Amino acid sequence: MKKPQSMRGLEDLGRVRLSPNFFLRDFLYSEIAVIHGIPNIPDDPDLAIAAGRKLCEELLEPLQATFGRIAIRSAYRNAAVNEFGNRNGLNCASNAASAADHIWDRRDAEGFMGATATLAIPCVWDRRHEIGGWQALAWWIHDHLPYASLCFFPKLWAFNIQWHERPRRTIRSYAEPRGLLTKPGMSNHDGSHAAFYAGFPMPGCVNGGSAGV
Repeated sequence: MKKPQSMRGLEDLGRVRLSPNFFLRDFLYSEIAVIHGIPNIPDDPDLAIAAGRKLCEELLEPLQATFGRIAIRSAYRNAAVNEFGNRNGLNCASNAASAADHIWDRRDAEGFMGATATLAIPCVWDRRHEIGGWQALAWWIHDHLPYASLCFFPKLWAFNIQWHERPRRTIRSYAEPRGLLTKPGMSNHDGSHAAFYAGFPMPGCVNGGSAGV
């Protein structure tokens, strides 16, 4: 598929279904793109679709099935949007570091495919006082899903979740307690962590749900 050059072409691209509940259009919004007038359109739509499908099918669909509606806070960035964000201190890593991450349509330096989305889960955030900490969600994902990397943030317990052909299986956080939670080789990496997320999935999340964030 060629990069769209018209509104109709972009409309058709946005209609590409990545999984039962997600379409490519769900992932194209970017505040950087909107405010600074940089079209956030994939340069390589086929690669963006392939990576996005893996992200949605293997990670986002199970999360939504378990915890109810997930809110996409940030996701795909094309190279131009990401470079502008990096150059201007807008919380974007370099294009080299973002390839196969937020830049879905570029493979990383070793040729691997990947995709990242930043999510908030309203039901989890609304029940944060019952849960105790973001680590409960992190460990549930670690035990149940084939994520490549996770990174948590203080606001809304939003987190980056990455699918990648060669997963690193690392979890880090800018929310307190900050730093590295786990990576391969650490004593806490293997085995069950069910004690940290007792009560998951939480009653009412899927059918009762929370408002969007």
